[in-house]
Amino acid sequence: MIEQVFSYSTEDNTAVEKIIMDENINYIHMIFNKGEGLPEHYSNSNVYMTVIKGVLSIQLDEQEVHEYVRGAILKIPYNTKMNVKNLHDDVLELIVIKAPAPDHFNK
Repeated sequence: MIEQVFSYSTEDNTAVEKIIMDENINYIHMIFNKGEGLPEHYSNSNVYMTVIKGVLSIQLDEQEVHEYVRGAILKIPYNTKMNVKNLHDDVLELIVIKAPAPDHFNK
């Protein structure tokens, strides 16, 4: 078999699943319930964030909080301050791709 097959959770339970973490990309599946999210941090690569379900509330650097719904794809540059939250009742589900993989920036 040439291909590798990966899977991710289809439940609505809070999760940060690191699906693919190799030298090329990081592929991460995230699920947050109301009031949950990530600690404020700086992006360690170029981040491509796809909203699969719910409403993403995100503050980047010093700008106001912006909200994005299912189908939105965000491209966030390397070294951007990020504050990712679910401020809504519906479950928030995201796919996050970091490319190149963060190790690229640590060389």
